[in-house]
Amino acid sequence: MLHRLVAWLLAIATVTICQGRVAAQEPPRTMRVELVHSGNATAEHFALRRVVVEPLPWPGNPARAVDDTDLGKYLFVVNDAQTGRVLYSRGFASIYGEWETTAEAQRLERAFDESLRFPMPAGAVRLHIKKRDAGNAFRSIWMVPIDPSAPDVDRATPPSPGPLIQLHKSGDPADRVDVLILGDGYTAGERGKFEADARKLVRILFDTSPFREHPDRFNVWGLCPEAAASGISRPSTGHWIRSPINSQYDAFGSERYILTFDDRSFREAASFAPYDFVEILVNGATYGGGGIFGLYATVAADSMWAPYVFVHEFGHHFAALADEYYTSDVAYLPAVDRPEPWEPNVTALHDPTRFKWTDLVTPGTPLPTPWAKQTFEDHAAAVRARRLEIRTANRPEREMDALFLQQQREETDMLSAEPHAGAVGAFEGAMYEARGYYRPQVDCIMFTRNSVPFCAVCRRAIERVIDLYTGR
Repeated sequence: MLHRLVAWLLAIATVTICQGRVAAQEPPRTMRVELVHSGNATAEHFALRRVVVEPLPWPGNPARAVDDTDLGKYLFVVNDAQTGRVLYSRGFASIYGEWETTAEAQRLERAFDESLRFPMPAGAVRLHIKKRDAGNAFRSIWMVPIDPSAPDVDRATPPSPGPLIQLHKSGDPADRVDVLILGDGYTAGERGKFEADARKLVRILFDTSPFREHPDRFNVWGLCPEAAASGISRPSTGHWIRSPINSQYDAFGSERYILTFDDRSFREAASFAPYDFVEILVNGATYGGGGIFGLYATVAADSMWAPYVFVHEFGHHFAALADEYYTSDVAYLPAVDRPEPWEPNVTALHDPTRFKWTDLVTPGTPLPTPWAKQTFEDHAAAVRARRLEIRTANRPEREMDALFLQQQREETDMLSAEPHAGAVGAFEGAMYEARGYYRPQVDCIMFTRNSVPFCAVCRRAIERVIDLYTGR
């Protein structure tokens, strides 16, 4: 009996020592696989461009390497080459994934640079990219073998974008959500302006629920590569400028949509910070921004509407929230039918008794939920016509701001007077479609520029992603 007790104690001691050694180990480096994603509306292709080892260790939580959120148009999975065990996975969206739904994709092929990041494995792996089918299940569409010991894996350190700024730090990156605010279009003399602009975004983020309730689960960092000239490109006005991250307005022909198509410049600059999510802060005053799940979000720093745009677009990037508005012009073609969207905050409501947020519906709320839809649409059409006049004539930005302020006042009064204002239900009109798609509440940050919070469904989606990255 004594012999068994001693053996058991020795076994416990051995496990404890081994666990301590594992905990004391340095985290792996960060690996980045760069791809070319090409095709058109009916064909899709991938090609490996290069494999890179980034300068910093992997910032992610080793206990939450496998994604269980079921978010994203795509999913990438890293499998051990010998055993097939899943080492890492994440859902994501992409610029190509948006572009393939535009009219341009019906008539020509294009290629976009993309990249996927994960903790550098100890041995050979297979990287699978999966895409949702018509039933929303992920199906493998491409695979590439990766050998981290291969001689062509690029281990060179790119040029530094400048000093890393600690904007908000609550703990070790391994069990925090790490957000990078990356400046674009700021000259050396505007570095102080960038830091002030970035700190303003940090305040906005933590003033917004549910981020407000969890500042202790976030780190926020800042990087600002030096620009030769102030600002970014705005092609619709003939203004072109080579900024460090190559952000630009007019993506997909939408004057307000800011993206960068220069994946390498973006990733190389960002690689000098520990990050899970990136906000590209562009030095400009014209209204605009963008957000793609798992890639990045953008916002124009000096726009009057920067606080709203930042939070709205960060919702896309962080939690895969869909746009709930449907009365603004967009480049995307309407869906032929009405499949159930994968995004957490919109539904086709095929079964009103059982859908994504059935458990959050306010008792007694009818489904679908009635609201003054036609009145809202008529008002939005008048605003859209005036907005087009202002942009076509290249009028001063203050005229657009005045129009948006008037729209905000009128729509706030209109929606707050709804009989089901504040209730969770299923309100028709969402995801760029007037019919067949439904949003959870009559108003939300993802629906209007009004001074309203994220709806209950959006808040739950955001908190689930926070849990994924912090291991709670």
